[in-house]
Amino acid sequence: MKKHHIILVCSFIFLLLFYREDPGLNWSIFGLVLIGFICYFFQDKFTERTHLILVITSVLSCLAFGWYGDAASFFAMAISILFLQFKTQDNKLKIVQVFPLIFLNGITSLGRIWIFKQWLPEKQIHNNFAKKLVAFVLIPAIFLGLFFVVYSFGSAHFSSLFTDYQLDIDVPQFLLLSIAGFYISFSFWNYWVPEVCYEKNELLDNEFKNIAEVKSQNTFSFLDLDFERKSGVITLGLLNLMLLVFIVTYNYEQFFEVVTAQASKLSADTHERVNSVILSILMAVGVIMFYFKGGFNFDKKATLLKTLSKIWIFLNGVLIVSTFVKNAEYVSFFGLTYKRLGVYAFLILAIIGLVYTFLKIAKQKTNAYLVNQMVWYFYGTVLLCSYVNWGNLITNYNISVNKGVTPQFLSSLNFNDDTRREYFQKNNLDGGKTEIQREELIDFYQNATFLSKAFYYDFLTEKK
Repeated sequence: MKKHHIILVCSFIFLLLFYREDPGLNWSIFGLVLIGFICYFFQDKFTERTHLILVITSVLSCLAFGWYGDAASFFAMAISILFLQFKTQDNKLKIVQVFPLIFLNGITSLGRIWIFKQWLPEKQIHNNFAKKLVAFVLIPAIFLGLFFVVYSFGSAHFSSLFTDYQLDIDVPQFLLLSIAGFYISFSFWNYWVPEVCYEKNELLDNEFKNIAEVKSQNTFSFLDLDFERKSGVITLGLLNLMLLVFIVTYNYEQFFEVVTAQASKLSADTHERVNSVILSILMAVGVIMFYFKGGFNFDKKATLLKTLSKIWIFLNGVLIVSTFVKNAEYVSFFGLTYKRLGVYAFLILAIIGLVYTFLKIAKQKTNAYLVNQMVWYFYGTVLLCSYVNWGNLITNYNISVNKGVTPQFLSSLNFNDDTRREYFQKNNLDGGKTEIQREELIDFYQNATFLSKAFYYDFLTEKK
C-alpha cells in the first residue's frame, strides 16, 4: 500500500470512528490502527530495540487512554505514536527534533495538502483517469438524472421510490470530520522534514567532532581562553559560596525556624521556595552548559574549573535533597496532592539531570548529550503519569493518614470514585457542587456509546 493510499484509508477510518461520537475509545482504536500500519508496512525499518520498546509503550498508552480517557493518557498516547513514527521513518535524526517538527508540520500541512505532486503519484492525475471519470461516471450520471426527471412526471409511485425518504446525515459534522481526519492522516504519514534538520543533526550528537578545532574556540571574541578560563573559575567559585550560604539559610527556614502561619500561608510559602529551587537547578545546569559547551572539556588547564563545576553540581544536589525532605515532611502534615507529587517528579528529574551533567563533564560530552538523555526521561515521566491512577493513590494515602480529606478536595481528584464513595458514605460526607459534577461525568461516560466510552467508568461499583 502506497503512502497516499494509507492517508485515504486512515481518513476513512477516522470518519467511521468519530462520526456522531464523543472522544473516547475511538481515539485508542485510531491510535492502534496507526501503530498497526507502522508495524506492518515499515517492519523492515525496525532495526533497533528502541523500536520494539516504542511499539510496546505506544500500545500501552492507547490502552491507558481507552481506560482513563483523560488528558494525561491522551498526551502520552500521542507522543508515543509520534516518537514511534519519527524513529521508524527518520532513525538518524535525534528524537528531540520531533517537537519542533510537530509544530512545523501542523502549520505547513495546511498548504502542502494542495501541492498534489508531492504526495499523489502522477498516474493518478493522468489523462486516462480523466477519460474514465467522464466515460464511466459523469456521462451515465447525466443521463440518469435527465430520465429520472422525465419518468417522475409520468409516475408518482416511481418518484416516491427516490424522494419519500430522508438521509439521516449530519452534513456539517460529516464534512468537518472528513477534513479533520484527512488533515491528521496527511500530517502523520506525509510529514515534512526540512533539509536544515539533516544538515544540523550532527550538532545534536553526543560526541564532539573536530576536537582540535573545538579546543581553540572561545566564547567571546574580546577574551582569549586564559582570561575566559579564569573568569569561569572566579564565577563558579563565587557561585559555590553563594549557593552554600543559600543552602544554610534555606535549610534553617525550612527545618529550624518556628512557623505559626496558617496552612494556606504555609502552603504558599513552601511552593514559593520550591519554585526558587526549580529555577536554581535550571540555572545551575545552564551555567555548566555555558562553560562546557566546547573547548574547556579538553583543556588540561581547566582542572580547577572542572572541580568547581563538580562542587557546584554536588551543592545543587544537596539543595534538591533538602527540598525532597521538606516536601516529604509537608506531605506527612497535610497529605498528598497532585502538586506535591509533581514536586517529587521534578526533583527526581533534577537529580537525574545533575547526574548526566556530571557525566557530561567527566566523559567530555556535548551539551546535546544532556538534552538527548533528558528527552527520554521526560518521555518516561509522561508515560508514568498516564499509566498510574494517581487520584486513587492520593485518596487512599490521605484517608489512611487522615490528612487532606476534605470532601471538596477528594471530589476534585480523578479516578478515585469507588474509594471516595465508600469514604463519604461511611462518614456521611458530601463534596457539594464538585461531587455533583463528578457524578454527572460518571453518568455521561456510563451512558455513552461504545466508541465514546472510557472503560474505567464501566467498572465502577454501582452507587448505593
